[in-house]
Order: sequence, then structure tokens, then C-alpha cells
Amino acid sequence: MKYQIRCKKCGKVIGDFATWFQQDQKCECGSGYAEVEYTEPQVMPSNPPQNESYQDYYFGMLPIECRENIVSFGEGLIPMERWDNLEAYAREKGVDCKVYVYRNDLNKGTGSFKDISAALAATVLKEKGVKEYCLASTGNAGVAFATYCAKAGIKFTEFAPNCIDADTVKAIEKVGQPVVISKGGYGDAKTEAANYHKENNVLISGGNTDPLRIESKRLLVFECLRQMGQLPTVYMQAVAGGTSPLAFEKGFRDLVSQESSKADYKLPRMILVQQDECDPMVTAWEKATAAAFPEGWEQQYEAKKDIKTRIGILTAANPGNYPLVAPLVRRSGGTFLRVEEAELPRYGKEMKKNRGVLLGPASMVCYAGFFQAVDKGEIKNGDVVLLNTGEGCGRASWFRDLVEAEQ
Repeated sequence: MKYQIRCKKCGKVIGDFATWFQQDQKCECGSGYAEVEYTEPQVMPSNPPQNESYQDYYFGMLPIECRENIVSFGEGLIPMERWDNLEAYAREKGVDCKVYVYRNDLNKGTGSFKDISAALAATVLKEKGVKEYCLASTGNAGVAFATYCAKAGIKFTEFAPNCIDADTVKAIEKVGQPVVISKGGYGDAKTEAANYHKENNVLISGGNTDPLRIESKRLLVFECLRQMGQLPTVYMQAVAGGTSPLAFEKGFRDLVSQESSKADYKLPRMILVQQDECDPMVTAWEKATAAAFPEGWEQQYEAKKDIKTRIGILTAANPGNYPLVAPLVRRSGGTFLRVEEAELPRYGKEMKKNRGVLLGPASMVCYAGFFQAVDKGEIKNGDVVLLNTGEGCGRASWFRDLVEAEQ
């Protein structure tokens, strides 16, 4: 077998994804947190990609048995752009650094960083004979999973919070997949999805620690080496659930395990950003910092109440993944930052002026976070910064209107 799944809690080897699905994505110990381990040597491809998807290019480093099962729109192998306007801002503040932007809006699937997760999930689900799948999502994941499952011939049901954008609903329905809109928020949608899963025996997404999501997103580490020739010293993104930081760390561990004798790699400082209208991780981090990180600090977090954010894909009010993400941020020497949602259109106007492009509101949270990171001294001389931006503006016409109205 090319790979095996091991429980992160008790260490038991579970088997492959067929066994994992049969056990309702849980170990015998009851834990739902597991990781993929490879039983064959992991060798990064040496040749440049030839107009193929990341699953084709990194086939030997993914839990796929047969190339014929790959479900793809050609996603994943997107360029890392060096943005001189951000470097110029840093220099004005006395900081000499390099800044790269990984633009997931350029993905050929649905234009968000959920595409690579959905692509691998659809491939493995197809390979294991799964016919139906469901997920609770605030937006981008729902569109991506609906699209890729449709291509794989898998029925997919999206459970969405009542704040979901109309553009997102249209995108899911366009590929022929159903959307169930909750009367409540994201937490209610998750409960309804879980009930549907139990009552109808339908496989459900494993959430932010789903090994399918982790395995796909971890390849960003290897894309850094392929395109930049090195790892960044700073990794930045907007965060809701926190899968991508966990995946980057998994990719880092995989890299070190196969390359330890060749290079001395260091985990980048992780700077994770939230908007002030939905910032439970930032709030918890600030309290922990003020108290000098007392024992058990990572368990001290609260759900955000009275969510007013318009950024539907960043509405994870109850940061259940905080106990995993926050220790990782601290271990990396990074931090959490908060930006003002009301200021994002101004940053959008700046981006259009200097880059000729407008990304989506969640991406703008990360973009605005860079300016704040520089102002707060979190970016140092000599840093190589990677901004992992989430999505384009195609399904957020309301944000484009705000940017165009910005004076």
C-alpha cells in the first residue's frame, strides 16, 4: 500500500481511506484527527510541470492509487508573484524584504484555495467508490466541493449559514448540486450537516483536520521550493478554521524527513490575520499573550457573538481549531493580527492601482495584514514573506462595488 493513515491521538495505524471512511473517519479510540503517512520514499519531482494539475505532478506524494482516477480542472500549479508595491511599502518603513503572493484566484477550478482540497477529495472519493458527500461551509469550500464532486459524478449537498452570499449559492446550484441554507449561522449549518450525515449514512467532510485537506494543502511547501528556491521566513494568510497553517506544518515535517541530510530548513513565522468583525482567534491570542501564556492557555477561547462581518467565508465564530493552530503559531515565533473590515475597500483600491487586480474580501484581510505586520515590526530585514491569498472577487460583487465607491 502506498500510504497509511495513523491516528494522531493514540498512534494506531488505521489503514487506507477505504477503512477510514468505513470507520466514519474515526479511530477505534474515538479520535477523528489522523494523518497520512507514506510507505514509499517521497521524492519531489525534478522536472518542470507540463500543463498538468498538481495531482499529476505530485502523484507520488499524494494518497492516490491510480492516475486514471484523478479529478481535475488543472488546479494547483499557480505562480508565486513577487509584488514590488508591498516591498516598497516595507522599505519606506525601513525594512528590506522580499514579498511573494500565492494567488489562489488563478486556480482553474473555482478560483479559491479550496480547489486543491476539493480536487484531491473528489479523486479519493471516486477511487473508493463513494457516491454521496456533504459539507457545512461558509462559501468557497462549498463551491469547490460541489464543482469537483459533480465532475466525479458524486452527489454533494452543501449546508450553508444564513449569511451565505447569493453569488455563492448560484455557483453551487449551477453545477447541479443542492444547497441547504440554515436559518442560523455557521454553527447551525454544521449541526444540520452532521444530522444529515447520521440520518442518511452520507459521508461528511472531516473538517479542518481532514487528512484529505491537509495532504493537498501541504504541497505548498514544495511549491515554495520549486518556484522560490527556498522556504519563506514568514507565512501569512487570513484565517477562519485554520487548515492551511496545519497543512503547511505537515508539509514542513514531510520535507524535513526526506531532506534532513541536505538542508537545514526552518519553519516560517506564521502571521495569521482576522477581520475585527469576526476575530475569536485574535482575541484569544491577545488574552494569552497578556497573561504570558499560562498553562492551558491554548484551551482558553470563546465563540464570537453577534457576528456582523460581510465576509461570509471568514465567519467561523467558534474557533474549535484554535488549540491546534495557536501553539503552532507560537512555536513558529509568529502571531495573530486584527485588521479593520471597514478599511478593506481602501486596500482594495490600492491593490487595483498598484497591481491592476482586485482579489476577494478574504484575500484582502491577508493583504491588509501585511501592512499592519510591517507597521508592528513583525516583518524584519531580510525576510522572505509569502502571502497565501484565498480567492478572487468573482463571487463578491458587493465588495467590488465598495472598492469602486472608495474615494
